[in-house]
Amino acid sequence: MSSVEVRSVTKAWGETRAVDDVSFSVAKGELVVLLGPSGCGKSTMLRMIAGLDEPTTGMIAIEGRDVAGLTGSARGVAMVFQSYALFPHLTVSDNITFGLSVRGTSKQEMAERLARTAALLDLDKLLRRKPAQLSGGQQQRVALGRALIAKAPVCLLDEPLSNLDAQLRQELRREIRALQQRLGITMIYVTHDQTEAMSMADRVILMRGGRIEQNGRPAELYERPATLFAARFIGGAPMNFLDLDDAPLGAVIAGSTGPALFAGPGRGRVLGLRPEDVAVDSANGRAAFHATVTAVEYLGGEALVSCSLGDRAIQARTRGDGAPPIGTAVGLSWDAAASHVFDAASGERLTIDTGTAATSPQLHTVTNQGQIRA
Repeated sequence: MSSVEVRSVTKAWGETRAVDDVSFSVAKGELVVLLGPSGCGKSTMLRMIAGLDEPTTGMIAIEGRDVAGLTGSARGVAMVFQSYALFPHLTVSDNITFGLSVRGTSKQEMAERLARTAALLDLDKLLRRKPAQLSGGQQQRVALGRALIAKAPVCLLDEPLSNLDAQLRQELRREIRALQQRLGITMIYVTHDQTEAMSMADRVILMRGGRIEQNGRPAELYERPATLFAARFIGGAPMNFLDLDDAPLGAVIAGSTGPALFAGPGRGRVLGLRPEDVAVDSANGRAAFHATVTAVEYLGGEALVSCSLGDRAIQARTRGDGAPPIGTAVGLSWDAAASHVFDAASGERLTIDTGTAATSPQLHTVTNQGQIRA
């Protein structure tokens, strides 16, 4: 049985649909991330699961029970907010146990739960402090402790790390993931940061315009993005997109004379290449494509090298100490298996044999669920 099941949920305000016919399920003990840009509907979806908003249409079930009309505590969910929502006049211990005290939990049980939760989050020595005396990371731990102490079947987190600096975010996302796995908690985590999503999630639900763009494991979204939008959004550096054109031997990069990338038409299609899959040959000898370096972004252990390939721009990721200088003529190459081909009009992924240009490839489109249809 799923911990959370969302069936055909829509949330509309007048003519505006913040969430549009969304369906997904979350298994027990799974950490699912709702990912997407601002305004895509991910926080609205989380608020409906929490009971802070009600769907216009559709149904939400938690632990197999329809939760329409129930409040958050009655639904069996706990929530961690972006702003932490701590009471400034209460101590850490009182903030963590506030929900239990409101529900009339005995003092002995509250003390036992508080001791376990504080030890789990390394807050033992901070229980007498007020929120103003804590760092951002400590305040976040207190907010998480308030959710964990409730022992709710489902924990909801709405961009909980967005107010922290980069290093602290990295530390806390590791801690949250380790804690979730150790306790077997079902978590739904909202973020716009794809690094958080890819490093923490069992499964990522990428949203766009109130709909699900792709739903799958992090590796699936990275290795086989279902659409141009998914390909742009997922990855440490933006994927390269090169328009294709027709040539006698097959599809070629628009504005070039070849070589052919695959048999069949290229016009109306887009080639996608991740920078880490593009190799730069400074000798400019055996590479199939010749380009000129236009910019270098040095990142320490690695560098992003921008090149002009005819009248097209393409980026490659190299070792930081191996990046060629600006103006250098270089050769570019990539493994055919690393190519992604999309339909320019619909944005959908196309499955094409890019290994040879000798035969006409069989063409399919890939649905958002990852299934192939002719």
